[in-house]
Amino acid sequence: MVALPYRVIQTSIITKNPRMSSPALRVGYVPEHFFTPLHFAQKHYDLGATLTAFPSGTGHMVTAIRAGEIDIGIGLTEGWIAGLGKEGVEGDGGYRLVGTYVDTPLCWAISTGAKRPDITSVSSLKGAKIGVSRIGSGSHVMGFVLADQQGWLADNAPFSDTVVLQNFQNLRNAVNSGEADFFMWEHFTSKKYYDSGEIRRVGEIYTPWSSWKIVASTKLASASSLDPRIETLFEKLDRGIRHFNENQDEAVSYISTELGYTEPDAREWLKTVKFADKTKGVKIEVVADCIGVLRKAGVLVEGKGMDAVSMVVKT
Repeated sequence: MVALPYRVIQTSIITKNPRMSSPALRVGYVPEHFFTPLHFAQKHYDLGATLTAFPSGTGHMVTAIRAGEIDIGIGLTEGWIAGLGKEGVEGDGGYRLVGTYVDTPLCWAISTGAKRPDITSVSSLKGAKIGVSRIGSGSHVMGFVLADQQGWLADNAPFSDTVVLQNFQNLRNAVNSGEADFFMWEHFTSKKYYDSGEIRRVGEIYTPWSSWKIVASTKLASASSLDPRIETLFEKLDRGIRHFNENQDEAVSYISTELGYTEPDAREWLKTVKFADKTKGVKIEVVADCIGVLRKAGVLVEGKGMDAVSMVVKT
């Protein structure tokens, strides 16, 4: 959710080992502070993968993995589950949940324009125009979760319009121009724009589930088995996470010099996040709980779309 141009960015490609018979995995990720253990896995532990950044988030990765542009995606839990749980998904859905990246919830900051005196609290957002990166993205899904928590869903249309704006910079511009009234984005990515006075914080909302999951293309993941390269990816990611946990100063240095966060914000974020000790595997109950919330919020429909068991590769 770092403010970057709306385009796919390829970074630090590591080509496959010539002794390997299969090509390197193509891994999609969101280029922000949560990416740090993945960066360490590549830098220190020879992660054999081509990393492709998606600044516009999980919704874009859903499209990319279904189009065969990436093999693996690391993104927001609600975005992946909403993508598979909606009715009318073509074919086999294109991907399955295979791993867990972050165990802790995500704090979504709720933001409006710097000069919007009419917006004074979360309650004043009922019937407002919500800005989202993409339909089906976390910023879109969490709008319904917010409406559910506030009791607005009974009115059928909790927001007057949903404005698709692709990326974080466009969202910030839109709340200041009036194109949108508010949007939601990760807290620490939003904070420096509060500090500079570009946008104003209205409130926050936490995901009712662990925040980041790993998915694999159905070309590489069946109901009960994984391509061996994915097993290697889990091993390298686990080592990257251990390195992150054991080298906090290196993590802060990377986040504050390469990703545009302040050192105090990077250190504060470290207190709030816990990455998975073992990335392989997804708890069915976490997926089922997320589906339940998304159905209650009106994002998914009871009896339609894929169920929790079908979304997860069981290994």
